[in-house]
Amino acid sequence: VQLQASGGGLEQAGGSLRLSCAASGSIFSIHTMAWYRQVPGNKRDLVASITSGGSTNYADSVKGRFTISRDNARKKVYLQMNSLKPEDAAVYYCNMFIETIADWNGMDYWGKGTQVTVSS
Repeated sequence: VQLQASGGGLEQAGGSLRLSCAASGSIFSIHTMAWYRQVPGNKRDLVASITSGGSTNYADSVKGRFTISRDNARKKVYLQMNSLKPEDAAVYYCNMFIETIADWNGMDYWGKGTQVTVSS
């Protein structure tokens, strides 16, 4: 199983970016999908998550600005980031809990990360 994230880049404060992450491989089912972010020297923090049923959860710092969504048929998760702030700059990682044909218990998988830079 591999997760491939895309959509990061440089944006001005107040602007928008949309991150995408696609899963590939011998996947049986995908449960919770999420986005985390990390700045150097800090731990990786949850930004937003979405369950297989569509329930969402957001970090307080992004509520009202970011929206997480998923496309189950395409095995993708998205993060729409609006009203970006300089403090949103980080490496963003996608995360999925995936059951595979080889592992019915499932486990967490991570993408390699995509850099988001916000200029003030």
